[in-house]
Amino acid sequence: MANIKSAEKRIKQTAVRTARNRVVRSRVHTYIRKLEQAVASGDKQSAAAAFRRAMSELHIACRKGVMKKNTVSRKISRLNARVKAM
Repeated sequence: MANIKSAEKRIKQTAVRTARNRVVRSRVHTYIRKLEQAVASGDKQSAAAAFRRAMSELHIACRKGVMKKNTVSRKISRLNARVKAM
């Protein structure tokens, strides 16, 4: 355990930040999972709607600094390819 006041504060800040990032990442995974279910079901309209929502969540994660820009771009590209291949 930290002995210095500033180190104790950093530990608390890290815990709060980690919890926030986990929420954002969990939302991204949820919407990607919904998109994959829509693709598996073969419904183009629901897949397109799910793709838009997943893309939005990925951009939010990028904006908040949870995911890097290139990672988000790669994921969006691969998801878009799966939707177009339907």
